[in-house]
Amino acid sequence: MKKLKGVAASPGIGFGKAKKLIDDYFSLYEEKKIESSNVEKEIKKFHEGIRITEDEIIRIKSNVERIAGKEYGDIFNFHLSILKDRNLIENVEKIIKNEKVSAETALKKFVSYLNSKRSENFLYKNGKKEIFDILGKLIFNISEKYVEVKDSKNKIIVAKDLSPTQTVSLNKKFVNGFITCIGSATSHTAIIAKALEIPAIVGVENAMEEINEGDELLIDGYEGIVIINPTPSEIEKIKHKEKEILQIRKKIYILRKKETVTKDYKKIELYANIEFPEEINSVIKYGANGIGLFRTEYLYLKRKDLPTEEEQFLSYKNIIEKIGNKPIIIRTIDVGGDKFLSSFQGPKELNSFLGLRGIRFSLVKKDIFITQIRAILRAAYYGNLKIMFPMITTKEEIIETKKIINLAKNQLKKEGIKFKENIEIGIMIETPSAALISDQLAKEVDFFSIGSNDLIQYTLATDRTNEKLLYLYLPCHPSVLKLIKLTIDNAKKHGIKVGICGEMASNPEIACLLIGLGIDELSMAPIAIPAVKDKIIKNYYWKMKELSEKALKLNSHEEIIKLFKENLN
Repeated sequence: MKKLKGVAASPGIGFGKAKKLIDDYFSLYEEKKIESSNVEKEIKKFHEGIRITEDEIIRIKSNVERIAGKEYGDIFNFHLSILKDRNLIENVEKIIKNEKVSAETALKKFVSYLNSKRSENFLYKNGKKEIFDILGKLIFNISEKYVEVKDSKNKIIVAKDLSPTQTVSLNKKFVNGFITCIGSATSHTAIIAKALEIPAIVGVENAMEEINEGDELLIDGYEGIVIINPTPSEIEKIKHKEKEILQIRKKIYILRKKETVTKDYKKIELYANIEFPEEINSVIKYGANGIGLFRTEYLYLKRKDLPTEEEQFLSYKNIIEKIGNKPIIIRTIDVGGDKFLSSFQGPKELNSFLGLRGIRFSLVKKDIFITQIRAILRAAYYGNLKIMFPMITTKEEIIETKKIINLAKNQLKKEGIKFKENIEIGIMIETPSAALISDQLAKEVDFFSIGSNDLIQYTLATDRTNEKLLYLYLPCHPSVLKLIKLTIDNAKKHGIKVGICGEMASNPEIACLLIGLGIDELSMAPIAIPAVKDKIIKNYYWKMKELSEKALKLNSHEEIIKLFKENLN
């Protein structure tokens, strides 16, 4: 038995046999020469590999559509387009013919060509990891060595890293959890794991070396602990823990229909963050008061074309129909960082988290932006829809954005299309610059939503997806809390509401800290709502305020967490 420690990314207990996903598929194959007489045979083998891989992707796509919804299944159209790409097919065939090598060798040479950065084909400019994942699956199928994850049930996936697409592909029927060597609790992959309620541990640095194929694994997604080949007593211990947690969750789950009110009658709104429309079932299941962050990237990612206005309108309207008149805050497209738009042929950025992302992308690609704005305005006519803009750093960005909203309204008026005239407009406060000038920004909008994941990252200059820097990623660092407090005070000064939609909101103690600082609304993964609600209703608002005032005078994240853990019910 051996224990490994990582970062708890998605809660839950998982038990099963290790299934290792190889990161560098291509290093497994040596160059193999063939006779001229075998050229056609190798080309045929190559095309058969493509057919098998296409069939696998179509099956995965079907499973994802059933579990997560059609919109999220659409990202696999990008994978299928890679396999049909003439650049891939023609080049591999040419290498087989001219260099007299096997199909595996030809594909490996083609991948080397892509890695050399000489390829200008737009398919290969973005989403590099996704592309190599597909080509890796193809090379395995060509060599008849590839085995699907679904070869049996009760698997724990072990990988260096998983892309968001790979994560959403995991079938809970066969997979009981996953472990990755890199990543953080706030990465896009971790967010999807929470949405799908798959136990996950990231940042287990030596997982690929320490874990062997077929090892019995027990993962604790609450504590971030991996146990390799656990003893019967360890299994019994973790089963007992899981039973206790489930009993607590059942008790808390009963609270889902109860209002979130402190013991001294301060009402707090708890909203849900969602990644794709089918999470609406979880929003309702866990008793959210609405949707505080509806990410719209799922409509754009991993496809060769762009979503039409009508496609977006129907998707947003569908959400409204399912949730009724509860508030829904739609965030406009936020690509960049760890999310890339395959249909946009932009220059490669050395640091995409500081590059053309959020509102910067939208103001550069105004044709994409106005299409989305029109769709949101139209959908808002049918419900309580609000619009929110990400990555704002200047007042001028808001002014320019409002001009585009007015342009979209004028277009819809001329065309006689119904839309919501007085839609509420908000911005995300997720950079120090936005927090520091929040007094100016508050005059331009109807509400603020603090994006704590990025605010922490940019304030502390630490990559939130880098497991080696997790010791610096401190939600309650004094500098972060001071920026949050400044933002709240400026919002109150101008009479606008302020919420928070990052991972900070999902921690019950930190949620109480935020309420004490003056936050009106907390938005989090749906699964986190019951525990946060339970903590809030057991405590007094005056106590949260008192503790928050003390917290602002403390010098470290650890001191602040300890203060709340020791003094809250």
